[in-house]
Amino acid sequence: MNRSMRRSTRVVPMGWIRILAVATWAATVGLIVLGSAVRVTDSGMGCKGWPLCTGSQGSVASFHPLMEESHRLLASVVTVLIVVLAWSVRRNGRAVHLRGPSVAAVGVIVVQIVLGAVTVFANNAPFTVALHLLTATLFLGVVSVTAVVAFVAPDRSWSLRRGLGPLAWAALVGLYAVIVSGSIVVNAGAQSACASWPVCLHSPVATGLLVVQMIHRSIVLVGSVMAVAFLVTLLRSRRASVAESVAAKVALGLLVVQVLVGALSAIWSSHSEWADVHLAVASLLWSSVVAAVTLSAREREPVTIAAPPSKGSREVRA
Repeated sequence: MNRSMRRSTRVVPMGWIRILAVATWAATVGLIVLGSAVRVTDSGMGCKGWPLCTGSQGSVASFHPLMEESHRLLASVVTVLIVVLAWSVRRNGRAVHLRGPSVAAVGVIVVQIVLGAVTVFANNAPFTVALHLLTATLFLGVVSVTAVVAFVAPDRSWSLRRGLGPLAWAALVGLYAVIVSGSIVVNAGAQSACASWPVCLHSPVATGLLVVQMIHRSIVLVGSVMAVAFLVTLLRSRRASVAESVAAKVALGLLVVQVLVGALSAIWSSHSEWADVHLAVASLLWSSVVAAVTLSAREREPVTIAAPPSKGSREVRA
């Protein structure tokens, strides 16, 4: 009896799990934006050592070491949050539906930590920097799924294979391709290759950089069409829940904002802060589309399973 009482006291309430899930998501968005600021300000090598910030300059001796060390500190906070979240999910018997996403998030953050070290040792090689951002985007997607599922009743079944249609997959792949191409633009130094929008009529830079910029804009067009097609279809569906409709509307609004910020970032390319705003809105857009896709993969009705055979037995909810 004492053992059962001890076990019950160790159970983490679902309310705390939800708070942890939202806090992890918010910290991850902040980490991606701060990482963008580190990249835009060329502070990536502000700390030449890893994991500690070592070198000839201290953390407060100049701007660049301070930016890089702040990024590492926030990354440590995100790592602690996701580990605590996964542990809390394991301690809650009703949070079985969260175990998959939370464990996946822990796995991705481990890969991200390794990539962070590789990036430092490779002196911020463009390939490693781009891979670091893409893994961060994947981590944000998994964390977004975890946060959404945390607020949904556990008596619903989820199936990415059965629940997601071609439009949903197209929206996810399209937006991820947009982030990939955007990362390539920044790493190639092509963000200021064209000061006009939406097309480039003339540019003083090398042709190669102009091609990189135009490929990115073409991918943005295709990815946006895919995302809009999925979101509008979701809104017009009679089976869409209130949560799905809200997520779709938020995503459409963020898509409009992202297009406007992208235009301003191209026209005012001399202002590097627009690159941070651009990535921040892109992160929110990615999260909102992932949320809408996740909700669309949910069963519309609670799942029931048959109770063990006995006299007068009835169906009970899973």
